Amino acid sequence: MSDLDEQLKTLFSGKSLTLATAESCTGGLLAARLVDVPGASRYFLGGTVSYSYDAKEQQLGVEHETLLAHGAVSEAVAIQMARGVRLSLGADVGISVTGVAGPGGGTPEKPVGLTWIGLSDTQGEWAERFVWRHDRLGNRQASVQQSLRLLIDWASAQSG
Repeated sequence: MSDLDEQLKTLFSGKSLTLATAESCTGGLLAARLVDVPGASRYFLGGTVSYSYDAKEQQLGVEHETLLAHGAVSEAVAIQMARGVRLSLGADVGISVTGVAGPGGGTPEKPVGLTWIGLSDTQGEWAERFVWRHDRLGNRQASVQQSLRLLIDWASAQSG
């Protein structure tokens, strides 16, 4: 277990916080990382891997118009994914990851390695943009690491 895993477990368990995940480009890697930690069932409620537009719409309630206007790899979609999974599982926080893992699929506007990580709680919703410079697996792993950091930062700011 890494320092990030231990920090997340300590914060979420100690403050009785719960989380849910919505993943696209990471393909379940974040959820797998979370459940590698003994006792994760105290704070990790579950998640979804929503790779296609249809899955994002049906599983997470992402609006079709948002996908058409902004594409799956966008701030707006990351926020709607995080909100959708938080609401559907009743978690304190929902986190989402959507990106272009590579090696193909990039464009000048959305290069390989571009990732949006969204968070949603009852107080607000936001997303952060990252561009990783690794191979496909490295981009996915970097997205998971950053997701854990964002969750730790979020939990640290919660009273409890």
